[in-house]
Amino acid sequence: MADTSVVLAAADQVSGSLGAVAYGLAAIGPGIGIGLIFGLGVQAIARQPEAEQVAFRYMIIGFALAEALALIGFVVPFVFP
Repeated sequence: MADTSVVLAAADQVSGSLGAVAYGLAAIGPGIGIGLIFGLGVQAIARQPEAEQVAFRYMIIGFALAEALALIGFVVPFVFP
């Protein structure tokens, strides 16, 4: 049987910020979203170059919305500790 004092001592030494972990997890979704937005936007422009202005406009709007989610994910762990 394991000595419980060793287990409790190890648990006391674990430290870190839960907010930092939460932001790391919150940044995964917008990171994937931004990659998809620009990847598919470049593909759309390559397929139909005459619609570049429209595709670029939608890419920027999508980027702004995805980046807003990342910023919200950054602020929420500090507002609600």
